[in-house]
Amino acid sequence: MSYLLLIGAVLLGGAFVLYKKPNKLYTRLLLAFSGAYLLSVTVLHLLPEVYGHSHDEHDLHTLGILILVGILFQSILESFSKGAEHGHVHLHSNSNTFPWLLFTSLSLHAFSEGLPIHNANDNLLWAIVVHKIPIAIILTTFFLHSGISKIRTFSFLFLFSLMSPAGYFLGENLDWLQHYHQEITALIIGVFLHISTIILFESSENHKFNFQKFTAILLGILLTIFTLH
Repeated sequence: MSYLLLIGAVLLGGAFVLYKKPNKLYTRLLLAFSGAYLLSVTVLHLLPEVYGHSHDEHDLHTLGILILVGILFQSILESFSKGAEHGHVHLHSNSNTFPWLLFTSLSLHAFSEGLPIHNANDNLLWAIVVHKIPIAIILTTFFLHSGISKIRTFSFLFLFSLMSPAGYFLGENLDWLQHYHQEITALIIGVFLHISTIILFESSENHKFNFQKFTAILLGILLTIFTLH
């Protein structure tokens, strides 16, 4: 069921663009909600879980370093994806060239975020699922505006949708990934912190307070607080 949710979220986002053409504002609000949800799950669940299982000062220091490495790792990926993970895809009309660097960087990101799901609270699964919907909407819009055919667009989306389930599967079944679960989770915490904070705290136009975005963020945080167990 978890695999289907991860795959379905991406395909659903693509289908929205094809059949509904969702409003840009709604996509941004959904992105803000998913970012708040992801950040809340990271702070309220993943961080306590990782640090709660380690009491040695050296181990704690190592986990902190890995979190920082995760932030740097995501920064490197975004130099190729141009920030697609948090909605910063710039449209270039009729390029007709498939963006392989974008595909590779997003696939690595999606694969990595699937690794800690099997040992985490269900809220992490749902946070990733919700986050994938606006990302898929933005990517599909980008591809279609770039002159890439619908067949190639949805082929990409389908392959992309398999990456997180692949990480989930390997994280659940490979012994060495199980053995280094804490370290891997710390690394992914850094990835999540980087993405979610950029989504939430990027400046609004003219630095004005955006009530709609604030409400979406607040709902994401409250949902996590009241459903986390």
